[in-house]
Amino acid sequence: MSAPAVASLTCPQCGAAIELRTLDQALSVVCASCGSILDARDPNLHVLQEFTARQKFTPQIPLGTRGTLKGEKWEVVGYQVRGATIDGTTYYWEEYLLFNPYKGFRYLTQYDGHWNDVQVLKAAPEETMSGGRPVVTMHGETFKHFQTATAETYFVLGEFPWQVRVGDRATASDFVAPPRMLSKEKTEDETTWSLGTYTPAAQIWSAFGLKTRVPHARGVYANQPDEFVSRAGSMAKRYLLFVAVIVGLILIRLLTASRETVFATNAAFFRPGAPADSLAFVTPSFTVSGRTSNLEVTTEAQVDNGWAYFEYALVNEATGTTYEFGREVSYYYGRDSDGNWSEGSRRDRAVLPSVPPGQYFLRVLPEAEVPTPFLEYRIVVRRDVPTLTPYLICLALLALPPIFVALRAWGMESARWKESDYAPSGDDDDDD
Repeated sequence: MSAPAVASLTCPQCGAAIELRTLDQALSVVCASCGSILDARDPNLHVLQEFTARQKFTPQIPLGTRGTLKGEKWEVVGYQVRGATIDGTTYYWEEYLLFNPYKGFRYLTQYDGHWNDVQVLKAAPEETMSGGRPVVTMHGETFKHFQTATAETYFVLGEFPWQVRVGDRATASDFVAPPRMLSKEKTEDETTWSLGTYTPAAQIWSAFGLKTRVPHARGVYANQPDEFVSRAGSMAKRYLLFVAVIVGLILIRLLTASRETVFATNAAFFRPGAPADSLAFVTPSFTVSGRTSNLEVTTEAQVDNGWAYFEYALVNEATGTTYEFGREVSYYYGRDSDGNWSEGSRRDRAVLPSVPPGQYFLRVLPEAEVPTPFLEYRIVVRRDVPTLTPYLICLALLALPPIFVALRAWGMESARWKESDYAPSGDDDDDD
């Protein structure tokens, strides 16, 4: 963009020099010295409004700064601070008017470190209702209503293609489809639509070559893109791929497991008067063949409203290696006001994860608390039995990252809509 012609004039209020950067495009210009708003179309710069702002603001991007946005040159020619009062609190935001003699005007807006690149639309989008809320559709994209408030102008600086005044008011409605936002401003005279695109502050600072520190964004803005949504979707797809692989491994394991029974026995004992040591016994020797694999010990006991506990020791005859473990079988049932009930099981399954081949025997010490003095039970030992536990643990661990990211995405969306007209009410008390 070649340097535009600049007209030098004098403020009739304070005598300070005034430069018009947009020439015949400007309808009003603000004296940087005294803050008076002047009629740019009047050769004598008639005063439209003397300085009435309650406080003075300093733009983060100085007037006259030039930069490149999306490959086009722009100059900052106007600056205003506007605000909306909600529940007694005024929220201020900045608007920077940019000018290109060949492209016209566009805006940058800033609130709490969140920036938007804004262009005025030539045609109004379609307004409808969805789920009891207003929505706007443009080019096939749906924008949800976020907030409606009265926007008031609190401070102005520079020049504008309309007759701006401090105290100007408009009804502003925002509709969001991150990273874009459609805004409608309605006054008694006209309705204007604009499209904003969320732009990181670092990108703005780079575009205008600003040397100051890039401001940090606070909170979640209305149209701030949720990076966690796309990441959650990507991670979910990867997780489903892992699930498919693990399911395949499970199927292979189920098909290739030998499930060989290496020992089985039926036994019983009489409890009354028998010393605990006399109930222990040692099984005959049995062979565990093949490669090192898991070993499953299944215990079935005919317990009714009672329990039985089995203290096991699996001993390798050649090496003396001993695997000790205890298992309980319990089963209770009855009937109450809610009907029949039961809990527990007459069958228990224990898996020793890695047992090498060899000759083994079991040392068994049972004890029980049952209504009858006689208890029958059965012990079955099988090798190379498929178990789903490692695979389920793997699936659970792999699910943690996508779940975490999904929760972050949900938290960001929740924080976004807490600032809208649809924030959940914190007052749940009923009036007496």
